Amino acid sequence: MTTLNPYLNFGGNCHEAFQFYKSVFGGEFTDLQRFKDAPGNHSPAEAEMLMHVALPIGGVTLMGSDRPPSMGPVTSGNNVHLSLSPNSESEAARIFNALSAGGQVTMPLEKAFWGATFGMLTDRYGIQWMVNYQPPAGA
Repeated sequence: MTTLNPYLNFGGNCHEAFQFYKSVFGGEFTDLQRFKDAPGNHSPAEAEMLMHVALPIGGVTLMGSDRPPSMGPVTSGNNVHLSLSPNSESEAARIFNALSAGGQVTMPLEKAFWGATFGMLTDRYGIQWMVNYQPPAGA
């Protein structure tokens, strides 16, 4: 079964926002990565921004990241994605291809440096989606 999680984008204060959400909802971060942990050259300011954070809340996981200035400004409407986590790579491809039909692929579905198959798109209705298939450990 595919899971659906809200994904929030921030203009540099993602860590602050998620500390706040953690204080409200409790729990612990299950993932926290900074841009400096990713391949590529990042400015010193961008290097410390959050690339990904995850906070389980009930049956879903609230996810987020900072949007570096090089990716354009954060404005209402581009600061939320729906993040899908399918059970298989074939299901990830099926969902990605179906949602992107008539829409715009932002990042093609391909192997990512963290070991997942990942892609981003905006569907024909303007909704932003992330598809992330993470194979089981040892697979």
